[in-house]
Amino acid sequence: MTNAMPTTPEELGRPASGRLAARAEAITKLYGSGDAKVIALDDVTVGIPRGGFIAVMGPSGSGKSTLMHCMAGLDTVDAGRVLVGDVDLTRLDERQLTRLRRDRVGFVFQAFNLVPTLTALENITLPIDIGGRRPDRDWLDSVIDTVGLRGRLGHRPSELSGGQQQRAAFARALASRPDIVFADEPTGNLDSRSSAELLSFLRGFVKEIGQTVVMVTHDPVAAAYADEVLFLGDGRIVGRLPGPTAERVLERMKTFEPSGIGGGAAR
Repeated sequence: MTNAMPTTPEELGRPASGRLAARAEAITKLYGSGDAKVIALDDVTVGIPRGGFIAVMGPSGSGKSTLMHCMAGLDTVDAGRVLVGDVDLTRLDERQLTRLRRDRVGFVFQAFNLVPTLTALENITLPIDIGGRRPDRDWLDSVIDTVGLRGRLGHRPSELSGGQQQRAAFARALASRPDIVFADEPTGNLDSRSSAELLSFLRGFVKEIGQTVVMVTHDPVAAAYADEVLFLGDGRIVGRLPGPTAERVLERMKTFEPSGIGGGAAR
């Protein structure tokens, strides 16, 4: 499955919004002021198609994690607007934004962020429990079986391997059936086998049920699981690669930065 990412104003307008899980329209993000001012995002416009798996890559400081955080509602923008579905995040107050992040957006980070005193199952259902809602049992069972944690639900994080902890983190992100899942370097703490297993299961969720995923990564092998790779440089979109392979990603990265993209930590 290959989905081209809409980037023009016409593609990002109201008529097209039904096929976009999220979109950023001419967003700018600044840090600091005066001589210390840094432009983290510079007039970026991009749309994420429903049921798409998009990888975001770029050198350290390119703005890739900042873009994800702004689109996920974890950070604010200084200009432009961000929408999840047809909801404009820039118009929400903090309470409304908190509810949207809890109910419609899933998050996975390099650090697993599991609560050490809770079991795997309790960690997975934590956002639903905090929201005072009942989980969809059929959906939850499907998620648990897909990530292969059925026999480990009563174990605490310290009793799970790194790969199992990250799968629990993904299950937690998916438990509420979010519109979109944002993953920031989700395989950064995993060995190659655990990483491949995790990405394969995530690819399966995209293909089988149409889950939308945006993944920041520095790893060309991980990016090859996506439908399309979005490249950032100096806060701007500098390239796109549909139907990526690890080899094509490496070749494309060389054209953006002679020393090679991905040598540092994501921002």
